[in-house]
Amino acid sequence: MPDPLRDDEPWVAGRYRIDEARARVIHHPSLIGRHPQSETILAFDYGERFVGVAVGDTGIGVAHPLKAIEAAGAERRFAAIAALVHEWRPARLVVGLPLSLDGEEREVARRARRFARRLEGRFGLPVALQDERLSSTEAASRLRAIGRGGRRNRALTHPVAAQVVLQAYLDENTP
Repeated sequence: MPDPLRDDEPWVAGRYRIDEARARVIHHPSLIGRHPQSETILAFDYGERFVGVAVGDTGIGVAHPLKAIEAAGAERRFAAIAALVHEWRPARLVVGLPLSLDGEEREVARRARRFARRLEGRFGLPVALQDERLSSTEAASRLRAIGRGGRRNRALTHPVAAQVVLQAYLDENTP
């Protein structure tokens, strides 16, 4: 599974590195959130097989896809999340709430709520739930638009879905 933030890539002057696959600059976590009213936020698109992760900043109001965590066991999943929390030092977390199109909660939504409670309990950070209806569909559409759709790039859908969720949260909750 491709990881846009591979740890083997050096930071340029300790400040940024280039994600050539997406043609963008990724700023070092220590530089995000420097504005006094700015907060770093990690968002999660919870799934049974994968958890997509995105990062954003309230100061600039932009979300970026980060990675997908394979959900092979709760302890491994939470260890990977702990590493991200340590690296990015977010002020809060956001979990996508997969409601049905008619707004009802089904089993997967209850599991996402449980995941959110576990995040809050484990990391002591505030966790917000964000309606994520059709976020995976939107993510797949965005990836197709840039030529990265289809089965071969399916793993990219999860972090992009988390980006969609976080961007909606930032749009609704930042001035």
